[in-house]
Amino acid sequence: MSALGELATLRRAKGVRARPSPVEQGDNKAAAFFLAPWFAGLALITIGPMAASLYLSFTDYSLLDAPEWIGLENYLGMLGDERLLVSLRVTFVYVFVSVPLQLAAALALALFLDRGLRGLAIYRSVYYLPSLLGGSVAIAILWRQIFGTSGLINQLLAALGVQGEGWVSHPDYALGTLVVLNVWTFGAPMIIFLAGLRQIPETYYEASAIDGAGRLRQFRSITLPLLTPIVFFNLVLQVIGAFQSFTQAFVVSGGTGGPVDSTLFYTLYLYQTGFTNLDMGYASAMAWLLLVITGVLTAVNFLLSKYWVFYDD
Repeated sequence: MSALGELATLRRAKGVRARPSPVEQGDNKAAAFFLAPWFAGLALITIGPMAASLYLSFTDYSLLDAPEWIGLENYLGMLGDERLLVSLRVTFVYVFVSVPLQLAAALALALFLDRGLRGLAIYRSVYYLPSLLGGSVAIAILWRQIFGTSGLINQLLAALGVQGEGWVSHPDYALGTLVVLNVWTFGAPMIIFLAGLRQIPETYYEASAIDGAGRLRQFRSITLPLLTPIVFFNLVLQVIGAFQSFTQAFVVSGGTGGPVDSTLFYTLYLYQTGFTNLDMGYASAMAWLLLVITGVLTAVNFLLSKYWVFYDD
């Protein structure tokens, strides 16, 4: 070994970090150059607005006048805000009902498509479209027409001799129409489930079939346990996305959250507070509360995952 090699080995053994070579320095500069736009976007588009929002949450800010520091008044005011509590209740019902139904529909369809149909790529594209279009204004308008008093649903019920309701204008059913809309956007989790199913070795099913296991037993003992990491991944993403839902409720209710606040999502009430009532300080505090809620639920999901998510190890 050369003297320089022995010196480098000795420096590493003593924990002394060797100076990067000119080639490594050049690579580091190139990496920093290409990462600079991303870091600039992170600072200007994400961290900067978040810091401004955190500051405004402690102020009285009407968008028309300069912010006035009021400390914790916005956060304390939430405790007596009845509409905020209603919006939280509506949002939690929407999330905890629609997300499990959506994942169940996505998994069922993925199992069906995994059977090796002809034209599978076409089916995947068609079923993925609702995920692309479900959050759009056009689909929300279409949904309001379908579930309206004279909409397609009531026309079908009338053909069967059943008198339908004004689904989107009835406080008992309006939220249900939005749940159905969210379930309909199962395309993205379905594609992920389908990819996960393709990773399960076929030999597991062949061995279980030799032992006499039927399809239901195979699903319960092989498919579902091996798919739990994918279920967990989809669950976390869809819960966070459901808490951020806004367009559907805004369009279907005409921006009011009605009837009788039955579709008053938390994000919709936040919008009304900030841009209708011009109380941007209180709206900023609401935004941070939403961040805390989604963060806590995500942390709970990760803590509970060790009891039902199974990995290779």
